[in-house]
Amino acid sequence: MKTIGLLGGMSWESTAEYYRLANELVRDQLGGLHSAKILMHSVDFAEIEAMQVEGRWDDAGALLADAAERLQRAGAELIVLCTNTMHKVAAPIEAAVSVPFIHLGDTTAEAVKAAGITKVGLLGTIFTMEQDFYVDRLSGHGLDVVLPGPEDRKRVSEIIYDELCLGVVRDESRAFYLEAIQRLRADGAEGVILGCTEIELLIDQSHVELPVFPTTALHVQAAVRLALT
Repeated sequence: MKTIGLLGGMSWESTAEYYRLANELVRDQLGGLHSAKILMHSVDFAEIEAMQVEGRWDDAGALLADAAERLQRAGAELIVLCTNTMHKVAAPIEAAVSVPFIHLGDTTAEAVKAAGITKVGLLGTIFTMEQDFYVDRLSGHGLDVVLPGPEDRKRVSEIIYDELCLGVVRDESRAFYLEAIQRLRADGAEGVILGCTEIELLIDQSHVELPVFPTTALHVQAAVRLALT
């Protein structure tokens, strides 16, 4: 079994899900008392969030690239960046290591295509929805990405930062997300990407009629597949 390097803390709420899911998958596949071999570097999210707001993406990329390189030096044999938004700086992170870097956008797009869907809605932080780095990655796989309207984008992102990243899960917020998903469906979306790792704390397939693509779970599945190869 290869050692998985988790580059997390953005937020730690979702990184904890990465850790849990990886261990559950390894246990289910290998049985008995097996668990995943994991190294984790967890950053201070307040520092990263300030860089996001201030547009200091180069600084964020350098910080995370250094963290990834530290994981490799410690023995990680593959790297998983436990956040959708910070895949904006995937390039410097990938360049800093020689072990495989599993891009979350790729694992998500592959799952959407495997479901036979070409037009898919996207929920995430304001950065993920409004900047090109994520939508372009999905589009590069042949997907037509449908975004919420401006007011929905604003509220979806606020719920992530003001509630989910703090471990607050509110029924009212779930209801709003479900309404936003219905509006995406009305705009032609055949499925919806939960494009922020914290959204899976709020929404799962049981809440939604459309096919749902949980990026955290899909990312972890890809990491465990590689670790057990």
